[in-house]
Amino acid sequence: MPLSQDLKDTIVKAVNDGFDEQLDFTQTLIRFPSTRGQEHEIVKFITGQMADRGYQIDQFDMDRTAIENHEGGGKYSDSHSDAPIVVGTHRPRQERGRSLILQSHVDVVPTGPEDMWSAPPFEPRIEGDWLYGRGGADMKAGQAQIFFALDALRRAGVAPAARVHLQTVVEEESTGNGALMTYLQGYTADAVFIPEPEEEMLVRANVGTLWFRVEVRGTPVHVREMGSGANAIDAAYRVIAALREIESDWNAEKAAHPFFEDEDHPINLNIGKIEGGDWASSVPAWCRFDCRIALYPGTKAAEAAQEITDRIAAFAAQDSYLSKSPPTVTFNGFFSEGYVLEPGTEAESVLHSAHRGATGEDLKSFVTPGYLDTRVYQLYNRIPSLCYGPKSENIHGFDERVSIESIRRTTITMALFIAEWCGTEALGG
Repeated sequence: MPLSQDLKDTIVKAVNDGFDEQLDFTQTLIRFPSTRGQEHEIVKFITGQMADRGYQIDQFDMDRTAIENHEGGGKYSDSHSDAPIVVGTHRPRQERGRSLILQSHVDVVPTGPEDMWSAPPFEPRIEGDWLYGRGGADMKAGQAQIFFALDALRRAGVAPAARVHLQTVVEEESTGNGALMTYLQGYTADAVFIPEPEEEMLVRANVGTLWFRVEVRGTPVHVREMGSGANAIDAAYRVIAALREIESDWNAEKAAHPFFEDEDHPINLNIGKIEGGDWASSVPAWCRFDCRIALYPGTKAAEAAQEITDRIAAFAAQDSYLSKSPPTVTFNGFFSEGYVLEPGTEAESVLHSAHRGATGEDLKSFVTPGYLDTRVYQLYNRIPSLCYGPKSENIHGFDERVSIESIRRTTITMALFIAEWCGTEALGG
């Protein structure tokens, strides 16, 4: 049922009244250097915040066997996080509305060389409308929004009239296994809302993602005799060129994939890390490089992985050196399919109404060539999966920052969405 104008106005005021505290809370979250494998302290903090608010707490570890047996499970490696997942649940006195999952992730990507930041990356600072800090946009602002949107409803004298799960996960930046674990644990609802920094727009479609490592062996000799050896780094360059051909071929197929046909370059191959050799005056005996590539929704990760493996093998067979010493390919992280949120769901309609109430503008949607955890809920829970959040700049880069006024607007949107989607009940009544 649509919200009354009086309740809308009360909720907007409640968000604004709590916004200074929300901004302080977001800065507190940024101060946790929660890179992969280092999320334990922030998860402990979040769990305490859930308990302080009276939510029912469920904390659980990754089930490696269950994840590896699921087609959407990311590949484990030695660097996989062992931090727990935590879910806080609000339960109404009487279940009358539609249930909801609100999810965020607290893992953040590495900072890179800290001397290339304008200030220390885990010391948040505000300049004008921007809040700076690693993970502030992606996505600790969203984690804070989930708490403070619900806090605003309480301040307005109401609570959701339906079950709401507040899910805090890890591994979003490397495998997607945290979100998948909540599904495997049995958590579901009538819709999910994930406040990633998506420029105040709704994600309509999202690519899948593969991570893999290629290893090349060479024949080491002294550089004075390098013609008699085989340089593994030079050979790796040739394999990378072959991978660029795969990237080009997959981009050429975009017209066959709805919502991607007008994207300039939907399939991005990133050579994210490369290392090799042991000595400047020795022809290198080894080289390995780590890659990330996108795939269209509807393409199974296993199919794309097989094509990559087969095409590298076919290229190597035609190479004078690699035919005798073929490279190896290992998939070591994301192994996920993309998704499409088809237009016309009731959840999208409610989000449109909430966005208009917060901004005065119509909700826009777009396609993003990056990974999102919403793929779990759209593909496996099979529920409407909304990814929508504040404006940002430089996520995964130096001087990551998120717009403060956009945080405010999108928190209002979230609070209005929760109230209309779940319905409300008076506190204490």
